[in-house]
Amino acid sequence: MSLKYRCLFLVLFTLNFAFSQDKDEVLLKVDGEPIMASEFLRVYNKNLDLVKDESQKDVDGYLKLFTEYQLKLKEAKRLKINEDETYKREFSRYKKQLIKNYISENEVTEALVKEAYDRSNIDINASHILVRLEETAKDTLKAYNEVLALRERALKEGFDKVKTEMHNGSTIFIEDLGYFSAFKMVYDFESAAFNTAVGEISMPFRTQFGYHVVKVNDKRKSRGTISAAHIMVNLKSTKDSLHNPEQRIKEIYKKLKQGERFEALAKQFSEDRSSAANGGEIKPFKSGQLSSAKFEDVAFALKNDGDVSEPFKSAYGWHIVKRIKLSPIESFEDVKASFEAKVKRDSRSKLINEAMLNKLKKQYEITYSADAKPYFTKLLNNDFYNRSWKLPENFKTNETVFSINSRPFTYQEFGNHLIKAQRIYAGKKTPFAIVIDKEFESFFENSIFKYREDNLEEENQEFANILKEYRDGLLLFDLMEKEVWNKAAKDTLGLEAYYNKNKSKYQWSDRVDVVIASSAEKSSMKKILKLMKKGKSEDEIKKAVNTKDKQNVIFTKGTYKTDDPILPSDFKAVKGVSKVYEHNEAFHVIDVKAVLPAGQKTLEEAKGNVINNYQEEIETNWINELYKRFKVEINQDVLKTVKTKIGN
Repeated sequence: MSLKYRCLFLVLFTLNFAFSQDKDEVLLKVDGEPIMASEFLRVYNKNLDLVKDESQKDVDGYLKLFTEYQLKLKEAKRLKINEDETYKREFSRYKKQLIKNYISENEVTEALVKEAYDRSNIDINASHILVRLEETAKDTLKAYNEVLALRERALKEGFDKVKTEMHNGSTIFIEDLGYFSAFKMVYDFESAAFNTAVGEISMPFRTQFGYHVVKVNDKRKSRGTISAAHIMVNLKSTKDSLHNPEQRIKEIYKKLKQGERFEALAKQFSEDRSSAANGGEIKPFKSGQLSSAKFEDVAFALKNDGDVSEPFKSAYGWHIVKRIKLSPIESFEDVKASFEAKVKRDSRSKLINEAMLNKLKKQYEITYSADAKPYFTKLLNNDFYNRSWKLPENFKTNETVFSINSRPFTYQEFGNHLIKAQRIYAGKKTPFAIVIDKEFESFFENSIFKYREDNLEEENQEFANILKEYRDGLLLFDLMEKEVWNKAAKDTLGLEAYYNKNKSKYQWSDRVDVVIASSAEKSSMKKILKLMKKGKSEDEIKKAVNTKDKQNVIFTKGTYKTDDPILPSDFKAVKGVSKVYEHNEAFHVIDVKAVLPAGQKTLEEAKGNVINNYQEEIETNWINELYKRFKVEINQDVLKTVKTKIGN
């Protein structure tokens, strides 16, 4: 096993394995530092299934490797590698990434991901009524009653009539939204639409924009994702004074019917400059992703890849569409990871945070100060709205806003949060009580999640074990690189001396330098053999044998040992063009350019193996030095108990 692989193998030792015992005892000490039997048992059992060689399952052998691993960690700390800035940055980066898996409510996340996938398979056509309302507004009854009254009118008089009379584009919006699917609307709106039957109008619901009702006009199975290209002629041209868009698109269509390539015509004539240079190709889309339902309908109506539509008009111009590829709905497993990423970026993420927040509130002991909110409400003034508010000189810095377990979160910390939050309220006149309520919730959420992160290693054994694995593994890698790998690679004199001392290890066996022609057809191979014997080049032979539709010959070049599996078992190492061999369910002719007899490898030829062997020698000597530097004590009585538990 090479040193790097041994290193990585040992790193795996620190992974978590659930093991309990009545009494944990010290199995060994390295330089006085105790290592418990439970840790060794976890290591052994965790790696047991990874080891195929029964001889490597011996406890004494594992204990030797484990001890050497601990010696190396001791040495890394003695050399202060754990204090190196590069090491600390790398470890911090990994820890932040790992934490993300432990501060999310997995059950809620999984449910939201599955719900989003199911919804992505349905297209909804809907209209809505919105009465605008500031997100921070407390008095919402007027807006609620207004949208409720508009709903009643839409039910009685018809949606279109109410739209014509009441839509003003500022406080009241009554709009047709066309088709959409998951992730295209804010989550609350999306849910209301999916939970409303076709032909019905929902009851009022609130989003950050105000109060809505949604009317569902249609629901259909998703049409999949289509890749398409188009040629577009603008309704008005700024360049062509003789421009007649309908006539121009018909002329282009006629050239298509005459056999001219779509891509070439798109590059020459399409006035959608963002896609013209790419042969008219646009990004793949689903229903509802484009702002033109007409364009989508025409594209999805094309039956086969390569089909081209007749000219049609949209609100943007005249088009001809070509279908490139229609991708059906993907399986849940295929899109699960990407959907999870979308869910965590989407407004759904609030639900995940809320679920985790509620879980942590139950888990921790939390106490609140009744005086904090009134105190901060009085401190705010109009400077807050122009981002110039500061904490006063007599500010109660060390008072507690709330505490999580024994950790107090102070007025100073909440004050700093408010200073940063000023930018959100710039130019607004949100009442100070509402500002404090909202920012208190934000500060509390940030604080409890930060507390969770800071204490996660103590609270979650699985996380602690995985983090320890990476912490120690990163230390060990940097140490091995410094003390072994780089030394072996850069010590040219030492490497040469090691090679000269061990030359007998590095020998060539018999080899051949060959060009191999391979074909599935024996008849083709006979023709190839004749051409090779005439001295024809590979390119000449390919041109003579291969056709546009069929690859009749493939050439392989290289220097191989005579017993290499690429060569036939009955291969004769004779210079020149061979007979036709049958091997690996194909036929081959081998042109032997040179026969290279067994002999001594030069240092350059054997360098990879020499470096690896030299590394092993350096590591062996280095470990012996570590045994001398750090005292190792093994409790033989505990070791016997460990062996009894394992049955070894």
